[in-house]
Amino acid sequence: MPNIGPLELIVVLVIVLVIFGPKRLPSLGKQLGGGMREFKDSLTGKDDDEATDATGRPALTKSQADEPPAAATAAPVEQHAAPAAPAAPAAPADAAPEQRG
Repeated sequence: MPNIGPLELIVVLVIVLVIFGPKRLPSLGKQLGGGMREFKDSLTGKDDDEATDATGRPALTKSQADEPPAAATAAPVEQHAAPAAPAAPAAPADAAPEQRG
């Protein structure tokens, strides 16, 4: 099997760009990198499933999971009813009075 040179790599990259388009390439690269990292970690025996949740964010510890959310512990905010109708705007000070005639 012959070696892959720079010309072949350029041709493959151009084909990928034409197929997927410039808008999808960053997300495609991110997904490919995540898959490669997961594959490598499974081969080396690293298991980070406990450290992160399904979205990749740090998972809650036991003490954090037992605490109620901050919004639930905050004091309730009083809500006032809105006025039924807005007040009529005031006439400008330099407006001429109505002329009756």
